[in-house]
Amino acid sequence: MMLQVATALRSRLAAPVARILEVQQGDGMIPWFEQGPWDSWNHAECVMALGVAGEERAARAGLDALANAQQGDGAFLSEYGNALPMADHVAIARVPAPQVLDTNFTAYVATAVEHHRLLFGTRAAKPYWPMVRAAIDHVLDHQHDHGDVSWCAEAHGTGLDDALLAGNASIFASLGHALDLAAVMREDQPSWREARERLGETIRTRPERFARLEQQRGHHAMDWYYPVLAGAVTGKAAHAHLRGQWHRFIEADLGCRCVESEPWVTVAETCELVMALLRCGNHSEAARLLHLVETRRDGDGVFWMGWQFDEAIDWPAEKPGWTQAAYVLALDALEGMTPGSRIFAD
Repeated sequence: MMLQVATALRSRLAAPVARILEVQQGDGMIPWFEQGPWDSWNHAECVMALGVAGEERAARAGLDALANAQQGDGAFLSEYGNALPMADHVAIARVPAPQVLDTNFTAYVATAVEHHRLLFGTRAAKPYWPMVRAAIDHVLDHQHDHGDVSWCAEAHGTGLDDALLAGNASIFASLGHALDLAAVMREDQPSWREARERLGETIRTRPERFARLEQQRGHHAMDWYYPVLAGAVTGKAAHAHLRGQWHRFIEADLGCRCVESEPWVTVAETCELVMALLRCGNHSEAARLLHLVETRRDGDGVFWMGWQFDEAIDWPAEKPGWTQAAYVLALDALEGMTPGSRIFAD
């Protein structure tokens, strides 16, 4: 598959993919970085990037690792890496991360398996269909009557229950990919379809259902662009949605901030925004942003997580596999290198 891709494009993928393979363990698991946390969402993102690069054996090992990690109720117990402290000014501490049954992390395995099917065929994806079915059923057990999904199983039905907009938008996309798989597997899933429709309507019309426990809502860039990236907001509304908050998150000539109030542009957020722009048909702006991302490589061509522009430093010191994966998927979406390139566009 990748032999048909122009040499220049393959060279842009080489270092990021090598970094993912470097992090992948012998059992197929892909943590964030060496001695770092593991979660099923970022693992799945890396699996998809390996597939884009034609690393079928490594991608299959990653899917096998997911299947082995799945709990009996369909969930995945993931480590919440965002809660890790810093060891010093630039490095993330190598300490155990809190573990959580995150619904978005669980649902995302459907996206990874559908992507694998697009790349390698139905026969290659079929062994992982039971994993997807169990994962989606678990996630929808935590959907509210309003349509939103609790961010984690532990909080569902408690005083700490809440729904995250970016996470719910990602679940919306994963439900679509699960339905695509169900159609190929010839299993009708009308309850999934109905749940997805309710979730999409809530994302579009019920902002009060998200971040109910936070005083400041929508200060993360992902909450801004994910409804468009996931296909919950489309057409002219998607264009207006992105343009309406562009000034809050885009730092001119640098990229997309992770958090509105922080002087930090990140590779992953910028690459995901690239795919959201492509979904709107804005190819020129997507290409411009991805070009800006190219400046965030180290001397070996591997991507840093981000750029702290007040201090003018690449920060933090780690170079996670999922950062590399976001770039690989964005480049594929922009250039149409593989049959999986439009998984976030159709």
